[in-house]
Amino acid sequence: MHDELIAALPESLRPLAQRGVVRQYPKGAVLIHEGDHGDALFIVLQGRLRVYGSSALADREVLYGFCEAGDYVGEMGLDGGERSASVAATEACHCVMVTRESLLAHLREHPEFALELLTKVIRRVRQTTANLKSLALNDVYGRLKTALEAEAQPQSDGTRFVPGARTHREWASQLGCSREMVSRIMKDLERGGHVVVLATGFQLPKALPARW
Repeated sequence: MHDELIAALPESLRPLAQRGVVRQYPKGAVLIHEGDHGDALFIVLQGRLRVYGSSALADREVLYGFCEAGDYVGEMGLDGGERSASVAATEACHCVMVTRESLLAHLREHPEFALELLTKVIRRVRQTTANLKSLALNDVYGRLKTALEAEAQPQSDGTRFVPGARTHREWASQLGCSREMVSRIMKDLERGGHVVVLATGFQLPKALPARW
């Protein structure tokens, strides 16, 4: 089974995955703890991971995003510094854990992978910058609209699809607002035919309104 899952990875990730150890994690398991010193990255073979930050004093958390099969996470901690976020399984997962030593050996043999790794880091920094800008300049609806449109994938029937089932609480953590506010906005968008909630994500049949 694990060989089949590794074979389904993007071609550039397969040799790296073969250097790691496949591990299974139940729903709710925390793979990475914010503040720890990490020396491994995780390649998702099956399942879904949640990347988030939290504050014990305020008993709150902020959602940074999700990792699906074919993604990897944890590369930001390979410099030996503290982990900047926590990572937990939102469902039962199979992941490959790759140590820093294995990654360095892979880079020596496949130096072209360094560019892919750098590109991944740049994209995440760019996304973080965009999120900070959205938090500073937009109201809650504006932040939700920006997030939906950034993740929306065009479909052959002219609609758009946002993959990944997400609860209103998860949206609230990502947008920095209350769950009740997200629920009110989403209900209005559903009533207006702008959003259709599916088991696998969100369908956007028509353009989202400029304002709520």
